[in-house]
Amino acid sequence: MVKVLLAGICGTDLEILKGYAGFRGVPGHEFVGVVEESKNPELVGKRVVGEINVGCDNCSYCRRNLERHCPNRTVLGIKNRDGAFAEYLSLPEKNLHIVPDNVSDVAAVFTEPLAACYEILEQTHIDPNWRVAIVGDGRLGNLIAQVISTICHEVHVYGKHRRKMDVLISLGLKCFHVSEAEEFGGYDLVVEASGNVSGLWTAIRLVKPRGIIVLKTTVAESVSMNLSPLVVNEVVLIGSRCGPFTPALRALSKKLVKVEQLVDAIYSLEEYQTAFRHAESKEGLKILLKP
Repeated sequence: MVKVLLAGICGTDLEILKGYAGFRGVPGHEFVGVVEESKNPELVGKRVVGEINVGCDNCSYCRRNLERHCPNRTVLGIKNRDGAFAEYLSLPEKNLHIVPDNVSDVAAVFTEPLAACYEILEQTHIDPNWRVAIVGDGRLGNLIAQVISTICHEVHVYGKHRRKMDVLISLGLKCFHVSEAEEFGGYDLVVEASGNVSGLWTAIRLVKPRGIIVLKTTVAESVSMNLSPLVVNEVVLIGSRCGPFTPALRALSKKLVKVEQLVDAIYSLEEYQTAFRHAESKEGLKILLKP
């Protein structure tokens, strides 16, 4: 049992309110908390973050450490497991990671989305000389751009929100308005993290023939589009979701990624309606809830 200290509202939470995943229960999956009860006494009192997928431990996916694809899994705040927008939550001990002392509560909340960024590095072998484009200037796009810029010299972010782009520029990243996305933009790798169904089409316009597109967006809305350019240009399309917590915590501890300036406000749990309205703002970044 974990007492929640802070929880973050992300794009998936906003889509769940629109019907994504058909979830009913307590949402929220980005959190930092303190272990209050555990069969492992060494965990009690420790500040932790947690991986959100809980597998059955019996299927072929779980035996290969792929609990995130277990057909019988529960997912914190997303599928058959109450989440972090509460005073307490529960997760198996093996899902928990102890937070380094030099990582603040605010920074620790970003562990789960930052892990999703490092999953891109697990799925692709990025050449430092590649040209990389990030579609989306929001919370996740910002983190992805910071992570990949530690490897590649040429990373460009395409967005449409002035304030979010200003934050990226203050971090030393190059930004362009999405209207400037050129057809066949010549990028070796394009990461789509716009949170919008139109983001894939922008990514298709930017990627070069035989390039790679990584998809991060999950939305409740369905879309119909012509995918023939992917075939004609022999583009590799990769779906990408959760990722490894260890490199994410290491990056936060070593200050390789800056996250504090992404937090717009912290609301009490009782103010959740105001918090969600703020999180839905087009110019807003990260909103946190504090029980």
